[in-house]
Amino acid sequence: MARPFRFAVNMLTPTDGPEWRRKCRRAEELGYDVIQVPDHLGMMAPFPALMAAAEVTERPRLGTFVLNAAFWNPALLAREIATSDALTGGRLEIGIGAGYVKEEHDRAGLEFRTPGGRVAHLRHTVEEVDRLLRDDGHLPKTAHKPRPPLLIGGNGDKVLQLAAEHADIVAFTGARDSGDGLQVLTAEEVDGRIAAYRGVAGGRSDEQELNLLLQLVAVTDDREAAVKELLPRVPHLSVEQVLDLPLLAVGRVQAIAGQLREQRERYGFSYFTVLDPYLETFAPVMDELRKG
Repeated sequence: MARPFRFAVNMLTPTDGPEWRRKCRRAEELGYDVIQVPDHLGMMAPFPALMAAAEVTERPRLGTFVLNAAFWNPALLAREIATSDALTGGRLEIGIGAGYVKEEHDRAGLEFRTPGGRVAHLRHTVEEVDRLLRDDGHLPKTAHKPRPPLLIGGNGDKVLQLAAEHADIVAFTGARDSGDGLQVLTAEEVDGRIAAYRGVAGGRSDEQELNLLLQLVAVTDDREAAVKELLPRVPHLSVEQVLDLPLLAVGRVQAIAGQLREQRERYGFSYFTVLDPYLETFAPVMDELRKG
């Protein structure tokens, strides 16, 4: 039986208090299941922003999407998670990844490790936070037992291995670090990443929820025009291949809904995140998918 859909909006845009509260209330009105906040310099700090979201909403879960492990000491992060989960009545969903933006590490005065070094640090952080939060003596205590749901984001083999071992939710970005920045994954390449994940997850793959970040949502009758500005960034792909990229949701509402149903069937994605510029645009797609 297919896992039910869930939908999240990732709030990228820094704003003041009144506008932040308005956007969070609007996300709840539109039916989003999760309000997420990223962890990038120049954007809202994740935990204060989520606490503000909790004050003006009742139903949505509240997630980090995703914390940069390099920014966090495990003991201090465990305290942030436990406090936020307790004060929101168990609504927290914690997402974490290895971090990929060198410029942010430089600005923060942090070493930008090799990919393997970043993943090793991610593993240490995940395992130590998990150990601390599962300890009955840890204070403050979480509302969730033994800890809030854990999302691990990334596509590399080592991250997928870590996610298979520890995550409740595995988040795929639809892109990979090529050394010269992020390079989008074609539908066939996503097939390969899903196969790699299932190969290491074994029986756990049936228990874990799979998430995909949609980078563009455009409700339109002219799909080619909607992706025209993207084409110079992916010169190795044809227009047809670009339109088939899993991280794009472009077309009429019913067509996008059909695409996401197909992605649930093909890859197992049932949890989709959109960026906040598409907060309103994606709402009719959610409504269509919830019709059954």
